[in-house]
Amino acid sequence: MNRTGIFLTAAGVLALVALVVGLPRATGTTTPPAGDPPPIVTPQPPSTNSNGSLSITTRLSHPFVMIGSNDVFVTADVKAVDVPGQTRSPVNLALVIDRSGSMSGFKLNQAKQAARQLVGQLRSEDRLTIVHYGSDVKAMEGISATPENRDRLLAYIDGIWDDGGTNIGAGLTTGRDLLLKAKHDFKVNRIVLISDGQPTEGITDHASLVNIVREVRQAGISVSSIGVGTDFNEQLMESFAEVGAGAYAYLQDAAQLEQIFAKDLNAASTQVARNVTITVKVPAGARLVRTLGYTPIARSMSGSEELVTLALPDFAAGTSERVVLQLSVDGTTNGQTLDVSQLTLAYTDLLASQPVTTNAFVRASVTSDTTLVQQKQDGEALVFAARAQAGANTQAAVDALRRGDRAEAKQLFEANKRIIGGSGSVQGAPSVAKDLAEQEQLINDLEAAQDEGSINAYSKQARKKARLDFGLFGSTY
Repeated sequence: MNRTGIFLTAAGVLALVALVVGLPRATGTTTPPAGDPPPIVTPQPPSTNSNGSLSITTRLSHPFVMIGSNDVFVTADVKAVDVPGQTRSPVNLALVIDRSGSMSGFKLNQAKQAARQLVGQLRSEDRLTIVHYGSDVKAMEGISATPENRDRLLAYIDGIWDDGGTNIGAGLTTGRDLLLKAKHDFKVNRIVLISDGQPTEGITDHASLVNIVREVRQAGISVSSIGVGTDFNEQLMESFAEVGAGAYAYLQDAAQLEQIFAKDLNAASTQVARNVTITVKVPAGARLVRTLGYTPIARSMSGSEELVTLALPDFAAGTSERVVLQLSVDGTTNGQTLDVSQLTLAYTDLLASQPVTTNAFVRASVTSDTTLVQQKQDGEALVFAARAQAGANTQAAVDALRRGDRAEAKQLFEANKRIIGGSGSVQGAPSVAKDLAEQEQLINDLEAAQDEGSINAYSKQARKKARLDFGLFGSTY
């Protein structure tokens, strides 16, 4: 059994958490063996590396690990530089609006009003394409947002009326094709998709729709997805944002669209890095257990080392994302310096107009002293890891609720309180007070969600909370 993990104050609580979320139970010798102890190698402290517009800061939950097999968590915070006084870049933007029957009335009126506000925020050097879809797709080809063209754009928006089913795939491909006509004239090319429903016409299966977005991204166009109301497929819309390197937003009220459009326009037009990936090199004797919040886009072997690549969203100035990794590592010798992982951050630096690669090395020291392992835990890394594990449990709780198993959903949230409380016992109770209150609120809201509409709304809000717990800060609105 793995020996290090998030240590909780009561063995019974730890055992329960271990059963629910797969955490290891802490065991091992509490005193070093007799004889002269080997020299202790001080582990690498949390470190920040940067040689471009992005920096990467890594932390290790357990800088000291036991001889034998250990579960540890690596956190990597990727942050974009601030650019005071930066003038935003011109954008080639496609606004893709769902006008199916379910958008009728207030939702569509608010979407149109938000689109009008967006037109007012654009500059003459920006280009806007407007696409609206129901069963069929209609579009106004992109034009520069000059004062004389704004009246044309506004008139076109006024003429959008609800009709038909939900052909999301056709809306996306039309937006892509129209953006491609001017793609090479812009550094920033982006689709902003808004929908309130499930795909019902054209291509409707999850994998094929996500593959459309993947092809859009490969063409050099990012995709942001905005779900409105309680009926849309949140997992699909989240996948669009993940694969499309854009952002995801859930809005219960279409009246919030205006501020979301403004935020996404700013993010798209102040980009400092795109094509961002982190490749995790896992040495022999170690194993990558989970990538919390991210689905790897590639896995391969290089000799005895495993390489796992994660795709991150495009970065606007001042934004950040966090990656949390759970690994299993084997310590063999007391006093050994153990390579846990190497992280390689790669991206296109838009400020320097060149590709950049930054490496970060994560190492631990091996000991036979359990007390030393516990005393040297990185409390902040443990809190980050606890939040990410809570995010995974929240997603599982939503799935349980959808199946009608409220008891399992509540158990998962109760487990979250124990996981988070355990990290707080290391970092300090104030560090997790807000997290614990949020978990209690999720339980209360779970009890209150009884009909289909409230269950749908609850599920979407909970999954949005999970994204933030994973550390998807800049790409979650």
